[in-house]
Amino acid sequence: MATLLIAVGAMIGYLVAYHTYGRWLARKIFQLDPSAAVPSIELNDDRDFVPTDKSILFGHHFTSIAGTGPIVGPAIAVMWGWLPALIWVLLGSVLIGAVHDFGSLVVSMRSKGQTVGDVAGRVLNRRTRLLFLLILFMALTIVLAIFGLVIAAVFKQYPAAIFPCLVQIPIAVAIGVWLHRRNGHLLVPSLLALATMYLTLVFGNSGPLGALNTVMASWSIMTWVIILLVYSYVASVLPVWTLLQPRDYINSLQLITALGLVVVGLIVAGLIGGAPLVDGGDRIPLEISAPMIRANPEGAPAVIPFLFITIACGACSGFHCLVSSGTSSKQIRCETDAQFIAYGSMLTEGFLATLVILSCVAGLGLGTVAATGDVVVGQEAYLARYASWASASGLGAKVGAFVDGSANFLQAMWIPPAVAVAVMGVLVASFAGTTLDTACRLQRYVIQELAATFVGVQDEPGSDSSPGNPLTWLQNKHGATIFAIVLALLIAALPAPKTPVSLGQAFSGDLPAKYLADQGSDLASAATAGGLSGGLWWLSTFAGKGGLILWPLFGATNQLLAGLAFLVIALFLWRRNIPVWFIVLPMLFMLIVPAWAMLSDLNKWFNSEQPNWIVILFGITTLLLEGWMLVEAIIIWPKVKGVLELSAVAPQRET
Repeated sequence: MATLLIAVGAMIGYLVAYHTYGRWLARKIFQLDPSAAVPSIELNDDRDFVPTDKSILFGHHFTSIAGTGPIVGPAIAVMWGWLPALIWVLLGSVLIGAVHDFGSLVVSMRSKGQTVGDVAGRVLNRRTRLLFLLILFMALTIVLAIFGLVIAAVFKQYPAAIFPCLVQIPIAVAIGVWLHRRNGHLLVPSLLALATMYLTLVFGNSGPLGALNTVMASWSIMTWVIILLVYSYVASVLPVWTLLQPRDYINSLQLITALGLVVVGLIVAGLIGGAPLVDGGDRIPLEISAPMIRANPEGAPAVIPFLFITIACGACSGFHCLVSSGTSSKQIRCETDAQFIAYGSMLTEGFLATLVILSCVAGLGLGTVAATGDVVVGQEAYLARYASWASASGLGAKVGAFVDGSANFLQAMWIPPAVAVAVMGVLVASFAGTTLDTACRLQRYVIQELAATFVGVQDEPGSDSSPGNPLTWLQNKHGATIFAIVLALLIAALPAPKTPVSLGQAFSGDLPAKYLADQGSDLASAATAGGLSGGLWWLSTFAGKGGLILWPLFGATNQLLAGLAFLVIALFLWRRNIPVWFIVLPMLFMLIVPAWAMLSDLNKWFNSEQPNWIVILFGITTLLLEGWMLVEAIIIWPKVKGVLELSAVAPQRET
């Protein structure tokens, strides 16, 4: 019953927060005006700046900010017990994360759709614009390099999710054309799309489609990375109404429906118990099987500060300021839609993170398969996944804990196990996919803005770029996107950290027998038959995981980015004599705690037996850039109260 009370209490709490604190921010602080000019109408180019219905934009915004973050983060953080994770999600999302997202959207919306990096250049100075854009570039490079691996890993773990995810693309294009060209209504295409996607979930893993899923699941990680990055290129350069908006919208329909099923299943399990382990057996009572607080899990870092960078999406994430200021601000049709799109999306994500926590600490207890092959319940089920930090740290372990736990909720209301697992597997893969294509478009904007800086384009109207500068081509949407994709691909193609063989062995095909045996019979058989040789070893065995090299940086860098976005929002308000007291504590928290975590990590990396100097160099560089920006802000703060910055001008990018 405690599980059910937490879920219902969180839902009510989020509704109250939206209609109280969210409304106060909208009316008293940001003073949203339904008649105010917005960039999507002023700068409408039918490509990036497109006025969009708030329900469609909510779908794009929610699925883009969520990704796998609110799943993976909480699924590992329950290692420290369910209470610390739950408190950070509930309070963080309402008081910090939603304020951060809402403020980023409003500031960008009132700056002609400029990204938060460009806004920093006006409210602070030109140096900070370059610093901020470099930080954004580094963060997005890591996202693009790693998310292809994430999606490929989910597809390999849950092959039934492949076809349902792929079929979303033609459905999205059809809806996009329907809405844009014919100005059709949303109801009928939405219902048809939702029905089609759920039919593919139920029947998409049987017969020829099931065989197709099996074949695609066998593809190498690098194959999937290439396919997904090519898709991201296409989605990034097409007009937003063609693919990005409608795909995110129909994804949001499916994802919110899936979350609704989880809630209903949780209620059923809470009232009558989970599904019996055997036909005709007793239902299993729904109970929290994890400890409330677990002070010293084996191998885990200290809960403070690492809880606050482990759970980012779901509580507060710096990546969200990129979505708010990068894409959503260019599509919002009316200022008053901002509360629903930004504050509402963050609260929805917080509720998703709450359900993830409950799935891992209570849903798993309804039955999971232990390493021995036995089905265990209750506390044994929790410990089967969370015996130590190492046992729960892999992507498969984290995703698996959520998928299995939430699927148990669905099975409580008589949904077949295979369908239940497929529904939740598609949810994870779809969230990851929407983040990848949005991140690619955001990286394109950042590269174009950086290129404009280096070729001489300034913020003032009428300035010209240097025609002979070799970086001019990066102002073009295709040039910028290709640069982003190729860079991500090169990083992904590197071997994963701690690869157990040398590069020479990888390229020659002369791999140790023990390594072959560890990889499974299929790879060993292919080697014996001579089916893999030379560089093919690289593609099939190693490539695709290079993003893991930089991934340790992302948690702290992402959260430091949130602190810097808060700084920009605060200065924007400070210059307009608008109160900033409500933002000071969240800003300081998101600047100090992630820096603490980064310094702790740097100390660990320095003292390891084989220091990863690439990660160390990037970590130090990030701290120096952000420290420099903070010093600039401290110097300028007392001088600019009530002093408006230069007016924003429309982004000057080649198309």
